Amino acid sequence: MSLSRELQLHITQLKEIRSILNSMKILAFMETHKLQRFKTMQGQAVANIERAALDFLDFYPGLAAAEGNVAHVCILVGSERGFCGDFNESLINAIASQAYTGIIAIGSRLCNRLEGADKEVIARLEGANVAEEVPTVINRLIDTISALHGKSAPALQLTVAYHDNSSGQIRRRQVFPPFAQPNQITFHYGHPPVLNLEPGEFFADLIDHYLFAVLHEIFYISLLAENNSRQQHLEGAVNHLDDETIRLQKKSQIYRQEEITEEIEVILLNTENL
Repeated sequence: MSLSRELQLHITQLKEIRSILNSMKILAFMETHKLQRFKTMQGQAVANIERAALDFLDFYPGLAAAEGNVAHVCILVGSERGFCGDFNESLINAIASQAYTGIIAIGSRLCNRLEGADKEVIARLEGANVAEEVPTVINRLIDTISALHGKSAPALQLTVAYHDNSSGQIRRRQVFPPFAQPNQITFHYGHPPVLNLEPGEFFADLIDHYLFAVLHEIFYISLLAENNSRQQHLEGAVNHLDDETIRLQKKSQIYRQEEITEEIEVILLNTENL
């Protein structure tokens, strides 16, 4: 096979790869728009729960969790799929200096990166590929947390480490015990809330609702950052393939011109011999 034909075959293969990567980039772009809506709505729900909880604790401060001997577990939210750069490596590096009792790793790609790490991984869970899979992943995570919390061990403290696209950094957020931040609400009600349940029972139910809501918000934020990273990574790959294709096309044209010249010379020589 001539060099020009070999190059043309290689160019065809590059175009096929480029088409696949570009389709993946478009899907990531579409997912980011969907996740942006989910994140906004979920963030409003979490803010409402936090506001209600802090108002409640103004009148029942004794129900707030007291600090003591706790098992500090980190939930590390990584990626289920690849093509997102150093998304998982940066998470691992961010907690390298933290003294966690154990790690719950979310995402197959992250779990693979944690093989042989010095941190104790107490659970490995598959992550979400798209927003619709987030509730299923969270149900598995809550089952894992419930199993840990039910063991005869010190009190449990949960911190989630995840990518926050709005700040461009990795954020660590304590989700249990919840409402650890001081009450910064400027307006306070003059009378305690009217409850249909005992304060302790109400607060326990509120914590369950909050944990479920805040985990959804965090996973949407992380998945949004993952798809943004994937979109940028694939954009760079597509541009590189475009540049390589143009370079090979020019090279192929040069080879083809040389081959045509050689063919003309052979024809002329044959004509002279005749």
